[in-house]
Amino acid sequence: MNFVIIFFGWIFSLCLHEFGHAIVAYYGGDYTVKEKGYLTFNPLKYTHPVFSILLPLLFLFMGGIGLPGGAVYIETWRIRNRYWLSAMSMAGPVANGLVAIVLAILLRVLPDSAAGILPGVNFLLVLQIWAILFNLIPLPPLDGYHIIEPFLSEGIRAQMNFISMYAIWILFLIFRYTVIGNIFAIAVGLIALIMGADLFLADQGRDFLLGYFRELFR
Repeated sequence: MNFVIIFFGWIFSLCLHEFGHAIVAYYGGDYTVKEKGYLTFNPLKYTHPVFSILLPLLFLFMGGIGLPGGAVYIETWRIRNRYWLSAMSMAGPVANGLVAIVLAILLRVLPDSAAGILPGVNFLLVLQIWAILFNLIPLPPLDGYHIIEPFLSEGIRAQMNFISMYAIWILFLIFRYTVIGNIFAIAVGLIALIMGADLFLADQGRDFLLGYFRELFR
């Protein structure tokens, strides 16, 4: 049951993340997102299901890192102004924040009889916090960069776009194999504690998930 909560809960949060981008883009002027089917919660409607669904799941299985999905394809030239562009990028992390708040509320109201699913709910909350903080790093292709991108000069944008193909993998290696990842994990844990998460149960939830996939691919 914990595997089901984490797996499908994470996919739902990825879809909500993408929907957040799309709905703000729609009101910002790109009405084609509706025609493309982005205003749904169907993962198959996204432009890059590999980057939006499979890659985040891969990062999750490789180390419990909450990597949000790649953005849906937006015709940015249709967006009214740079403020809407910035808001469109911010909408993804905001969506993860809403999921985190709902999960935090659930942890407070779930009855004692639901103790069996607490590892899954706790770990899913930690993943949302990971997704928010990680995604707000101001490097391409993350939303943190795209939030400030409309306000940067052409020269800086050209330089940042040049490294966008490699930045996500460099970040993963840094987070996985250096002390920066540990510091980041501590920050995630502190926020999770403030929101009411039990980190011991969250670790159990992560172990349930990773153990399931180790058995599956053994």
